Amino acid sequence: MPRIKKARVSIRIDMTPMVDVAFLLLTFFMLTTSFRPPEEVEITLPISHSEAKLPESNTMTIHISSSGKIFLGFDSSILMEQIHGQQNRLRQAVEVKMENLADLLMKARIANTQLRTIVKADAGADYGNVSDVMDILQKTLITRFAMVTNYSNK
Repeated sequence: MPRIKKARVSIRIDMTPMVDVAFLLLTFFMLTTSFRPPEEVEITLPISHSEAKLPESNTMTIHISSSGKIFLGFDSSILMEQIHGQQNRLRQAVEVKMENLADLLMKARIANTQLRTIVKADAGADYGNVSDVMDILQKTLITRFAMVTNYSNK
């Protein structure tokens, strides 16, 4: 004697909670995202064939503009505040004089011994200024630093 099968009841999944969670996550990420502040100095980088990666954290960046101005910046806002003061905490870099650069570099290295140095010089910058900055780096015993360029595969 065959058994009588019951008719299948289709399963209905309510998608409303999932949509709510998706919009909640979207709203959270939109509100907590911090945008990168505008750069203090525009630099046109020279072209190179090297494809080395730059460090992402614990960096100290020295910008040399085409007009010869020197800017010193850090990736940490706490270190920016220690070196340049409270008013410059959220800035990317602050203009410094060549005479004060060595003292600021030493102060930064004392504050964070893990700092890695990056030099970003404009393609139109005078080589004398770049050479002077490299001499100051050598005098402050910072012998390893990265020169930033634009990669060209030609």
